Amino acid sequence: MQDFRDVFFTPPHSHTTGGELRRVGVELEFAAVSARASANVVQTLFGGNVRELDPHRFEVVDTEFGDFTCELDSQYVHDNPKDANADPSELKYRLRRSLQELFGDVSSLLVPCEVVCPPIVTTDLPKLAGLVSGLEEAGASGTRENVLYAFGAQFNPEIIEPTGDHIASVLKAYVLLSAWLRKIVDVDPTRRLTSFADPFPPSYQRKIVAPDYWPGLDDLMDMHLKENPTRNRELDMLPLFAHLDEKKVAARVNDPLIKARPTFHYRLPDARLGDPAWSLALEWNRWLMVERLANDRDKLNAMAEDFLRLDAAAKPKPWAWRASEWMVLA
Repeated sequence: MQDFRDVFFTPPHSHTTGGELRRVGVELEFAAVSARASANVVQTLFGGNVRELDPHRFEVVDTEFGDFTCELDSQYVHDNPKDANADPSELKYRLRRSLQELFGDVSSLLVPCEVVCPPIVTTDLPKLAGLVSGLEEAGASGTRENVLYAFGAQFNPEIIEPTGDHIASVLKAYVLLSAWLRKIVDVDPTRRLTSFADPFPPSYQRKIVAPDYWPGLDDLMDMHLKENPTRNRELDMLPLFAHLDEKKVAARVNDPLIKARPTFHYRLPDARLGDPAWSLALEWNRWLMVERLANDRDKLNAMAEDFLRLDAAAKPKPWAWRASEWMVLA
């Protein structure tokens, strides 16, 4: 029997409402392998050409999937876009490059390297399992290898359609499964302390899951931005909302790191490269529990009523265990 950690399950919707195959982006963080070395791993697996952008950022272009980025995950070691036309022969440029390289070499002891994959169709996800294996063979370390590490594995699944109804259904399902996901993912303490992926505030959770709350897209974004004007959420909605209405997001949140794209940005899972009990497929399949619940309107509303009832109780019971009962027994 094939290990379930090696099987990427199929989402309830493999196509957008426009008939196109849905795509998903994947981001992996790790230590002990440089940006240059990780770019070589990508090239070996998927072809393409490696292009150095700076000493700690490389692109692998024209692979079978598109363009990958391999970089040290720190803005302080990379070139500023406004310096793109700088003369490499100038002393100022050479000095800045030397300092960037030195700072990057030192900070790489704690700052993760990251591989950002291009959006691929969900049926191609099994090929990315080979990327994890390739990085592990190159010596990559995951979150559990050091108490100071705080590395994530992030998914960017494409939305089915840009409507308030669809997006609200996924947000509702995520809030209802958040406590359960945090339990089974067992988020590393270092990541919890560094606040890379905080849960939604309780007040927002109560508003979004209400069975009679099915807003239009504008109202949904307005309420979300009022309650969550930050990227620091386990399901970061700002990239999607910036894609749908960049001005609305910019009016609420001044953050140059927001990257507009038509996807949910699921940030919760740890990246545990080197751990035989962990896999990319396992985390993807956990995300699909959210999509399946979002696709079952009756169960979604009934579960929300139970969530609100227990939340209002004098002695609320732990919701994570109740959520697991809903998923297994309901």
